[in-house]
Amino acid sequence: MFKKRFLTNLKKFAAIQGTPGQEMKVVEELAKGFKPYADKVEVDKMGNIYAYLEGDKPGPKMMVSAHSDEIGCIVQDIDDNGFIRMEKTGGVLESLLVGRKVNVNGHFGVVGVKAGHLQTAEERKSQPAMRELYVDVGAASKHVVAGMGIKIGDPITYISEIEQFTNKDLICGKAIDNRSCCVLLIELLKSLQDREFAGTLVAVVTVQEEVGLRGAKVATYKLDPDVAIVIDTIPCADTPDSKGTLPVGIGKGPVIPALAGSSVRGNIMAPQIKNLITKYADRASIPYQLAVLPGASSDVSAVHLEREGVLAGAITFARRYSHSPVEVADLNDFEMGLNLLKNLIQDNENWGSMEFI
Repeated sequence: MFKKRFLTNLKKFAAIQGTPGQEMKVVEELAKGFKPYADKVEVDKMGNIYAYLEGDKPGPKMMVSAHSDEIGCIVQDIDDNGFIRMEKTGGVLESLLVGRKVNVNGHFGVVGVKAGHLQTAEERKSQPAMRELYVDVGAASKHVVAGMGIKIGDPITYISEIEQFTNKDLICGKAIDNRSCCVLLIELLKSLQDREFAGTLVAVVTVQEEVGLRGAKVATYKLDPDVAIVIDTIPCADTPDSKGTLPVGIGKGPVIPALAGSSVRGNIMAPQIKNLITKYADRASIPYQLAVLPGASSDVSAVHLEREGVLAGAITFARRYSHSPVEVADLNDFEMGLNLLKNLIQDNENWGSMEFI
């Protein structure tokens, strides 16, 4: 039942265009999704969502967050012949853009590709630079593009719906990073309707993670939580081109990043919260993967540095083919993650001391 409901909602939310700074449509729909299960839902000026659920007794303020934005591009220029130049918003790879179907602010388009018959031997061996790429929306002039309502600053995203493999637990498509965890947040609130926990749970959906963890900074400052857990998807290395580089794979349970990101923009998870997460996973017999991920980061890198410092950790989910239109994940990982989060929150009175020393 969980998998079917999760997949249905993921298909719905992943299909909505929502690049960094332009998450309005997906934020509007996500806010509606939280309302049946929250005491109060707020959206701030930046676009962050806050869904509050009060427990049945006094206790800590707990923040569990996921980001709503997806990688994409932005219209940078429109030439006289109606072709659109673009700039990246987030970690888009130029090599994955060539020849792709794209959504240009609600309009169908394709990223142009020079016919192989016309390419030189050198061109066949290289990938075009971002400045060489363009989008064709089927318009013959700049005037026609303007008449379509397309203008500089509009969002561009892949067209790639969520689909299932023959193994129905495996899913593929765009924006699994991180609409999957937005759906998981709604499922978390739904699973806690008996309110058998102490304090206040705030499910937060942040914006602009893909361009610098921006929404997370604002949201954490606003809430000033006692503890925060960020949920996100992360790259894994269980395919022929990456095996041996990172001991993380899909279908093996949530990933607990002991370290994520660089020394400048990263997080070393506080031992007390890392031990807390793994203790509850062990207690519930939930498999998990401990990992060190110097090349990957999440909102936790911003969350833990707000105000006087926030006790924060991350529970993440492996995905293949990161930041592509064919991201792949395992539904079982998300179900295990939900059970882990629920076990943690429902027993928060028994966490014990979370002091540094």
